[in-house]
Amino acid sequence: MKLHELRAAEGSKKNRKRRGRGTASGQGCTGGRGMNGQKSRSGGGVRLGFEGGQMPLYRRLPKRGFTNIFGDVFTEVNVEALNRFEAGTVVTAELLDEAGVISKIEKDGVKVLGNGELKVALTVQASKFTKSAIEKIEAAGGKAEVI
Repeated sequence: MKLHELRAAEGSKKNRKRRGRGTASGQGCTGGRGMNGQKSRSGGGVRLGFEGGQMPLYRRLPKRGFTNIFGDVFTEVNVEALNRFEAGTVVTAELLDEAGVISKIEKDGVKVLGNGELKVALTVQASKFTKSAIEKIEAAGGKAEVI
């Protein structure tokens, strides 16, 4: 089989229901909405989360926590994850993203944490470092540069 010979399986594509096209169509007259009631009317229906006047779930559950809108958001990387690079490499946030060490670069950049051991001498460029991360990078013969 070749790409140009591909075709949808028999019965896999179903036509949509065409509502309100005459009584003979089976979906005419009320158009599948039933006879009366709020949901049968044009523009009818209830808002999202409405439970018929019962206290809605989002108001019944207790509220917890707080989001600091001024807080810094970093992508965190452990020193141990940097062992995959060759000696003498300049490790940047973009390089970490390409190598698959991090999934995305957060708005405030990358923070290097000191978990694990570093066995390779690297020049690491990041937004922030912990004290233990700087010690481990320099102990391995590398350099920690704050961008």
